[in-house]
Amino acid sequence: MSDARAILAALRRGDPPTEADLTWFVQGLADGGVTDAQAGAFAMAVCLHGLPEAGRVALTRAMRDSGDILRWDLPGPVLDKHSTGGVGDCVSLVLAPALAACGAFVPMISGRGLGHTGGTLDKMESIPGLATTLDEARFSEVVRHAGCAIVSASAEIAPADKRLYAVRDVTATVESLDLITASILSKKLAAGLEGLVLDVKLGSGAFMKRHADAQALAQALVSTANAAGCPTQALITDMSQPLAPALGNALEVDVSMRVLTGAAEGRLHAITCGLGGALLASGGLARDAMAGEAAIAEAIRSGKAAEHFGRMVQAMGGPVHFVEDWQRFLPEAPVIREIPAPEAGVVASMDGEALGLAVVHLGGGRLVESDLVDPAVGLSDVVSLGEQVAQGQPLARVHAARESQADAAVQAVRAAIRIGDAAPEPPLIHERIS
Repeated sequence: MSDARAILAALRRGDPPTEADLTWFVQGLADGGVTDAQAGAFAMAVCLHGLPEAGRVALTRAMRDSGDILRWDLPGPVLDKHSTGGVGDCVSLVLAPALAACGAFVPMISGRGLGHTGGTLDKMESIPGLATTLDEARFSEVVRHAGCAIVSASAEIAPADKRLYAVRDVTATVESLDLITASILSKKLAAGLEGLVLDVKLGSGAFMKRHADAQALAQALVSTANAAGCPTQALITDMSQPLAPALGNALEVDVSMRVLTGAAEGRLHAITCGLGGALLASGGLARDAMAGEAAIAEAIRSGKAAEHFGRMVQAMGGPVHFVEDWQRFLPEAPVIREIPAPEAGVVASMDGEALGLAVVHLGGGRLVESDLVDPAVGLSDVVSLGEQVAQGQPLARVHAARESQADAAVQAVRAAIRIGDAAPEPPLIHERIS
């Protein structure tokens, strides 16, 4: 018979916990049998000593099984993607409907903004009337009808993760590789997936700034998910600059709609095709990743992906004709200010984290959990690395609620973008791990 003190004493000594011990402790997190103090001690012990791979898999499975696991009976594979977070990263809004247009079903359980990175739910909720909190029956209905649904996790999905994450946030144990892996995968695996692709971000706008750290996380996620029974692969992708030329909730929806309706391509389109191609191949909807990429590109070009997005928006309470006239529905900030380049030259580097924090301070993210998000604010028309700019040419445009906020954002963006003589062209995809 397990008990919290014995498990914690073993972890303190560095002894690997048994699967039975981890299952017992996780159930205690879910039902209240484990106290906050014991949860904090557990998180710190795992952070300091780590878990063997078998322990990481057991922890992930136990957290997945701490609540409901969704079951699907659909005429196609159930696929999804997860990003570790970056700036201007609105891939989900393009990828989910593109996958649906190719015959997949995408029950995408997403999150809100964290730190300097934007949240997919916040972006979706900038669409008037759209609700991301659906009960299980409605969630299933939207997925079946539209082929995809981007929603928040219900209280019944991986409740042990919610409890442990709250404790980790106040005990300086968020950055544990084992706990990150179990947290991400427990929610994704509880969605009943048959295939998953992970977009592990690397660079100044990501949480992982070093290639070795991104690689370690990608390998841990892939090996753990596969061992837990979900075919998974990862792409380590570049975040040395914003993925889309906009940061902010409604502004990123606008960029996503431009890609979905064929008005723009660029890095967002390319990453969407790369991730989607890998998923279609693993789900049996394409003979290989290259053919899958072509299928995603065609779903966007033909307008079928936009059609599925429109169905999803309408089914979740948004405007009926959103795809046809999205700019009419999206909120606009009252103050728009250009940020002129201080000198001529080449855009040599960007501090992506600083750009993301500039948007947070505009009101586009949360400084504390209770903050309300302003969906209209952010940055648009952000220059790209390697772009030649003339003195006075806009580096970006600030969208703000007040003049004082715009002033502060202008200074932050100028400090975050460096003009030089040349800039290396970073690869969009650094590595594939399967």
